[in-house]
Amino acid sequence: MKTNAGLFFEDYCVGQVIDHAVPRTVGGGERALYHALYPARHALYSSDSFAQSCGLPQSPLDDLIAFHVVFGKTVPDISLNAVANLGYAEARWLRPVYPGDTLRARSTVIGLKQNSSGKTGVVWVRSEGFNQADEMVISFVRWVMVRKRDEAAPAPQTVVPELEKAVLASELIVPDGLSFAGYDTGLAGSSYLYSDYNIGEVIDHVDGVTLSEAEHMMATRLWQNTAKVHFDATARPDGARLIYGGHVISMARALSFNGLGNVQMLAAINGGAHANPCFAGDTLRAWSEVLDKAETRDPSVGALRLRLVAQKGSTPHLRGDDGKYHSNVLLDLDYWAFIPR
Repeated sequence: MKTNAGLFFEDYCVGQVIDHAVPRTVGGGERALYHALYPARHALYSSDSFAQSCGLPQSPLDDLIAFHVVFGKTVPDISLNAVANLGYAEARWLRPVYPGDTLRARSTVIGLKQNSSGKTGVVWVRSEGFNQADEMVISFVRWVMVRKRDEAAPAPQTVVPELEKAVLASELIVPDGLSFAGYDTGLAGSSYLYSDYNIGEVIDHVDGVTLSEAEHMMATRLWQNTAKVHFDATARPDGARLIYGGHVISMARALSFNGLGNVQMLAAINGGAHANPCFAGDTLRAWSEVLDKAETRDPSVGALRLRLVAQKGSTPHLRGDDGKYHSNVLLDLDYWAFIPR
């Protein structure tokens, strides 16, 4: 049998290192398709001349392109037989990705826990993306619920990794050369800078997008994510194709331009949860809360810690009285990003 059925829960062990196929060279095509799929308008990723005025050699690819490409590389080995991707932590963007860069990925299994049903288990991995110079461009932890091949297979020893609650502001990496000293707010499309945001402030991003079957599958194919639940309607008992959580992240990030137009570069993800499944026909809306602010090594660059929430419908409630996420909440993402001071 020459086909790949993917790994099941009992195939993993803590400490296992997996080098993922296939390296991918990314370029302007990925940027064009990304901006076609999402209403992405941040100036640093749209204009070479704007990026050069901020000290970069050219416009980098959107940070989430790097995330999606590296994530997609991991899917055949980590989540091909997944029920759902559950969350993220300790994600850091370490250097920009530019058109022409070639990305590859590697994952290390750092935790395992069989679920009480005995049918599935949770796998924690730390995934890392490298460019053609073997420089790490991104690193993140994610955990995913994976089916068992044999429900009678013995459960592995439970290992739940201890993860940092947040990436320290002092550990955020400002890309070499980046400076917002000559930042043009007119060209960027927003006048609000670091000092205009207050901790505790909540920003409604106003716009909504109704998600379609064709677009989410196109996006998921773009990142070479082969997880069955996103394409095969028979892979879930309800007969519905589950929308890739990264599609929700990118859509919410793009919607956040309205209110956070100068939040140009993602720096880290402190934690994230796909609170409820998302399907075609859902109308996604987003809001953000300012959780913290920090200075960086460059006096022109500030960092905002933001909570980005995506939900379907217009309910403002995040959690119910029982402490669980409201059924309309799709994404709860805690991240750091760079903004001009």
